[in-house]
Amino acid sequence: MNAGSGLAALRREAEGCRRCPLYKDATRTVFGEGKPGAALMLIGEQPGDREDLAGRPFVGPAGGVLDRALADAGWNREAVYVTNAVKHFKFRMRGKRRLHQKPDAYEIERCRWWLDRERVLVAPRLMLALGATAARALLGRTVTISRTRGKVIELTEPAAPLMVTVHPSYLLRIRDARDKEIEYGRFVADLAAAKAWLKENAAIELANPPKTRPATRG
Repeated sequence: MNAGSGLAALRREAEGCRRCPLYKDATRTVFGEGKPGAALMLIGEQPGDREDLAGRPFVGPAGGVLDRALADAGWNREAVYVTNAVKHFKFRMRGKRRLHQKPDAYEIERCRWWLDRERVLVAPRLMLALGATAARALLGRTVTISRTRGKVIELTEPAAPLMVTVHPSYLLRIRDARDKEIEYGRFVADLAAAKAWLKENAAIELANPPKTRPATRG
């Protein structure tokens, strides 16, 4: 089975996920999307209201910010793989509105089973965690964005290196126009830094190809 078929099979399997109680209230599982082998894998927190209804990641307001920032950083969204650490929408009702609630440690850990299998099949060369929840899912511990932002973190397990930035929904919550512009610029810079890191390391790999043993004749 190739990676594309493997992801399709994993997506179908995840549709029936019962690993934590979040499935009971969510409309559906929202799996990742993109091509296997994408150099960059973006991991967000969880689907929001619009994602839950559409069944696709990052199609709501935060997704609009992400798409614009990717374009400004020189990325095509179709060239990256986008997913979430938690695959079901967690919310509370306020009248007729469904308001986002942050996943807890148990929900993050239970859903990591899907994320781990997903990233093995995608096989990115670099992962970018969008927000503290995604970083926690990948590192297994709580992190402070300000302390880890901009650094390339090598994971102890066999996996692509990790960078950390803010979640695009953070930018939507900034009231002051000037502050919003500054923080948006920093977010674009993080996406551009991921692109630069991939380009630099691709050049290193081309300059230093892995050594292969000469074929032996039997």
